[in-house]
Amino acid sequence: MSRSWWTLTGLVARRELRERFGARSFRISTLVLVIAVACAVGIPALVSGSSSAQRVGVVGSDPAALEATVRQAASVLNEKVQATPFTSQASAQARLRAGKLDALYVAGRVVVLEQEPAQGASDAKAKLAGAIAQLARNPSIRALATSKALPVRGLKAAPTSLSIRLTGMAVVVLIYLLSFIYGQRITSGVVEEKSSRVVEVLLASVRPAQLLTGKVIGMGITAFGQVAALVATFLIVAAATGSNLLHGAAIGVVLVGALWMVLGYALHCTAFAAAGSLITRESDAANVTFPVALPLLFSYALSFSIIFSGSSNGLFSVLAYIPPTAPIASTTLYAIGSIGLGQVAIAAVICALTTVATARLAAGIYERSILRTGARVRLREALRAESPSS
Repeated sequence: MSRSWWTLTGLVARRELRERFGARSFRISTLVLVIAVACAVGIPALVSGSSSAQRVGVVGSDPAALEATVRQAASVLNEKVQATPFTSQASAQARLRAGKLDALYVAGRVVVLEQEPAQGASDAKAKLAGAIAQLARNPSIRALATSKALPVRGLKAAPTSLSIRLTGMAVVVLIYLLSFIYGQRITSGVVEEKSSRVVEVLLASVRPAQLLTGKVIGMGITAFGQVAALVATFLIVAAATGSNLLHGAAIGVVLVGALWMVLGYALHCTAFAAAGSLITRESDAANVTFPVALPLLFSYALSFSIIFSGSSNGLFSVLAYIPPTAPIASTTLYAIGSIGLGQVAIAAVICALTTVATARLAAGIYERSILRTGARVRLREALRAESPSS
């Protein structure tokens, strides 16, 4: 493709950007989403941060010294704490299991929580337990970095971190919004231009493939601009409130999700644009785009049960390698720890190659259908029709 080809494509993309960013509905929807993200991240962090003193049971021959260690750990973390001595570990664990205690410190042996903290956990209970475990070996603040800590155990096994799964769910929603909502908008824009004959004016200056590419790029920049505003809000509010979502493996989920946002958008929105060129009336849009949207909707619906259960099944594991469903399925499985970066990379390569093939096919459909008005163009007809320019 020549430099002039991309210059004309850039003009189409800039036209799309002006129309979308200038729309009042876009600004309002972005503001509403920013407020929603700020509340979703900030409110739980503020509520957990404003909780009452943590209740810690201590078991040992010198309760006063144990309580002093607990208070020192709490002061390092700027937390409030209430230490209660017990004569036996069994009675203290019964209180912990009943929810009457937040942690249990057994002198020289172990720090016990109701549930074993997940790897990378940074909630208030896990941090206090870790500080007690460190200071129990050496009652010096420097012990937090230098001493070998007591083990921290849980009465229940650690689940996949809730913060990681919630982050995965949020990323899946963003992938869905990018691919489905903006795909529908591309379809609507193509139909509108085609029915109003604006497309005939545009095609006097640019080729159909340039028009298709420019629309997808312009809408993509609009979409990712909106997502960038949401991600910035997430990071700022999470940092300001000390949210757990900024810690541990949740960042890895965000990075994997970012990769799939780009690949998913490119694959689905190219297909949506080609579908839009087949129709001339907005009322036909739902029927024509349904086959394009079905894999996306199917994987999106299944992803919630997978995230909340924390385990996968054979069907969903297969969906992670099928390009139309891979953006959501692969992100979901990575969030629950069912696949690693190697499997994500394989699925991403398959999706990228499919996207290139889909773009070539979509460009042909778009070129053969965009100027045809009247009755809806059948897909089979568009695939075998001669280009209007030939």
